[in-house]
Amino acid sequence: MGSGTNQALWVLNLKPRPSIECSPPSAASPAGACAAQIFRRYHPPMRLLKIDCRAACALLIFSLTPHSVCLGQERSELWGEQGERWSADSRLPDWSFAGFERGEGTIPTPAPTHNVRDYGAVGDGEHDDTEAFRKAIAAAKRAVAEGAAAGVVRIPAGRYTITDRLDIRSSGVVLRGEGEGQTTLHFPRSLTDVEPNWSATTTGRRTSNYSWSGGFVRVQGRLTGPSLGAVGPALRGETVLPVAEPDRFEPGAEVMLSMSDDEEHSLTHYLYAGDPGPIDNIGRQIRAEQVFRVLAVDPEASTVTLDRPLRFDVRAEWAPDLLVFRPTVTHVGVESMTMEFPGDPYMGHFTELGYNGIAMSGVAHCWVRNIRFVNAESGVFFNGSFSTLDGLVFESEREPDRFGNQGHHAITVTGTDNLTTGFDFRVRYIHDITVTRGSIGNVFASGRGVDVNFDHHRRGPYENLFTDIDVGLGSRVWASGGGAALGRHSAARGTFWNLRSERPIAPPGRNFAPPMINIVGVRSESAASTEADGLWFEPIDPEAMLPQNLHEAQRQRRLRTDAETPD
Repeated sequence: MGSGTNQALWVLNLKPRPSIECSPPSAASPAGACAAQIFRRYHPPMRLLKIDCRAACALLIFSLTPHSVCLGQERSELWGEQGERWSADSRLPDWSFAGFERGEGTIPTPAPTHNVRDYGAVGDGEHDDTEAFRKAIAAAKRAVAEGAAAGVVRIPAGRYTITDRLDIRSSGVVLRGEGEGQTTLHFPRSLTDVEPNWSATTTGRRTSNYSWSGGFVRVQGRLTGPSLGAVGPALRGETVLPVAEPDRFEPGAEVMLSMSDDEEHSLTHYLYAGDPGPIDNIGRQIRAEQVFRVLAVDPEASTVTLDRPLRFDVRAEWAPDLLVFRPTVTHVGVESMTMEFPGDPYMGHFTELGYNGIAMSGVAHCWVRNIRFVNAESGVFFNGSFSTLDGLVFESEREPDRFGNQGHHAITVTGTDNLTTGFDFRVRYIHDITVTRGSIGNVFASGRGVDVNFDHHRRGPYENLFTDIDVGLGSRVWASGGGAALGRHSAARGTFWNLRSERPIAPPGRNFAPPMINIVGVRSESAASTEADGLWFEPIDPEAMLPQNLHEAQRQRRLRTDAETPD
């Protein structure tokens, strides 16, 4: 066999479904990709046994090289075998920078430095442990300020009652439980009980702002510093950017490009590839942002060379500006616990009072991982850059509304270059995954759910990727919300790559997005459409689709190229 033969491979054993769950093998190598296909095709109806790859050789008579065929492998014309058909200025964007530390780092696991029990937490489900948690967080913050690499608050096994917000506004603080089945944070009150925040929908219906924002664990920061001056013009896909004051830049500096719409809404039209739909209510809300690292400065030409291609054109009418990218809150994590809320019946859309888990805003290089949400109205509201949400599970005992929903927004991600992976929606939310204004270049990968929908909430969510996802039933993949006359649900080049479903998936209706979107690797009864300037719809068998995870293929390709490029 080819590379990757030292990893375990999964082979079929035609027996009833086992009582334990099987985990899919890695698809990082050709052998793993083949094994992953076998796993997805036959699990869970058939049992899989984990054996050494040498033994698997006797059963799977394949020559697993990067160019071999496994279960009828198919590849998109947009990518090819190893990305040879792809370029960053094509209709298929670059998502290789998404995730913690620009997709280049591993989420750390520093040793605990503090224990909530040392600050008075009881964890018996009866005592109010809020103040003990606040004291432990404050101590962790002081430790970082005094030079510790991180302030890790250990939350031992137990059931901890929390009745008010837990705020984090500094870097390096980590809240770590002992696992989803061991550590539970119980929130008996709503955020409306804590601090009422009433508002109205775009149609005038009275509701709480906590219907679409806020969380009991609140992490807040700021991403940018001062302006470095005007820039441009430049075209999407380019990496050299004219600047007004080149002496203000130096190699290695991180900068954020920020552009805003004009009175003619020309930026809105651009992001929607000229077809925004009704935008009478959109005002001047639309912005376009992207973060770069400066590779070189040319004072004579008054240009800077950036480490990645531009996602958009840079035009004078959008007042383009480069800001110092200097996040005030980084390396904050919330991990390994259950967050539980009351099990009252869910009364439906816009009745939410704020039984919400985590809200992060203005942060970078942060993470939320291995959290189980029980009865949450909303799980995570995230805003920031280069962060990862991993292993989020959603369950509920609440009586559903008349449509079968048991919550509002499970996961909402705004900002740029974030990765959400390994999610599991065991119940239906009105909006399982939400992108909206300011959601640019984010990735949602390798998750599953009972009947997942990708809520594009209007206001120009642009170039987001959904890849390697089991959407379950597949009855509402494109179901989306958002107010009236705020643009089509998705802006241009949203990409949906390798979606597995029980039902066939048809392309979305015209109100969902402009034609310039990509849908590749779905089971469908609709005809293919590969128009250069229109809808790209390739109904490739998702089980045979390679690469299965487009983000990971792009990331590995970039890191491999970077390693081969001399300094």
